[in-house]
Amino acid sequence: MNWILLVIAGLFEVGFATCLGKAKYAEGSVATYWYIGFLICLTISMTLLVKATETLPIGTAYAVWTGIGAVGTVLVGIFIFKEPADFWRVFFISTLILSILGLKYVSH
Repeated sequence: MNWILLVIAGLFEVGFATCLGKAKYAEGSVATYWYIGFLICLTISMTLLVKATETLPIGTAYAVWTGIGAVGTVLVGIFIFKEPADFWRVFFISTLILSILGLKYVSH
């Protein structure tokens, strides 16, 4: 169950990074809404991370959490913010995904 919470926490990390990206291009009250979304996603992400670390090793949980956030944020950057998706970027994101899966596999 805590692995599921950790994955959800990682997805909310993607959410707070996306909100920051959107707020950067927004103005006025729209920017405020994106910052509120950032705070909500941040709170949920951190709460779930703390809950997951009750049974998972902190080093593994943190690495997986940041890995999910990094991969998700890069994908959001590519698909939402039209950032480049060149070979090396995709290659290194792929190695990060394999590393996350490897940590899950070797952690009990």
